[in-house]
Amino acid sequence: MQIAALPSPLRQHLTGKNLIVFDGECVFCSSFFRFMWQHDRAQSFHYATAQSPLGQALYAALNLPLVDFETNLVIRNGEIHQRLDAFAAAMAELPAPWRFAAVTRRLPQMLKDAIYKPIARNRYRIFGRTDACLIPDASLKARFLELT
Repeated sequence: MQIAALPSPLRQHLTGKNLIVFDGECVFCSSFFRFMWQHDRAQSFHYATAQSPLGQALYAALNLPLVDFETNLVIRNGEIHQRLDAFAAAMAELPAPWRFAAVTRRLPQMLKDAIYKPIARNRYRIFGRTDACLIPDASLKARFLELT
């Protein structure tokens, strides 16, 4: 799906930006965010939690659950990616050797779902939930997008 299909205020807010939306309470999802933050040396991505107003607006626009998040979202070059394709899109922006993980995008959908869905469904039980919010420093806070 393209951001062009989003409602006008969201579309305008996101045009020209790459974005990773992640479950800020999920330890696994937050670890993915920290990994991306550390390895995205070109600072290609902005970030938002699924619980934020921007995250909630995106999930609502995509008819996704607003509480029990079933996927992270990655917006790259105007295209919205979900599930394992979101991971692949994010990896494609990183330098080698991480970029090679983007090959997961070429897996058959049935295999991608078989890999992704059990992890997503059980992520809190396996990896846990965080009790504390991330307190970003100024440089990290500048990379988070707010809905204005």
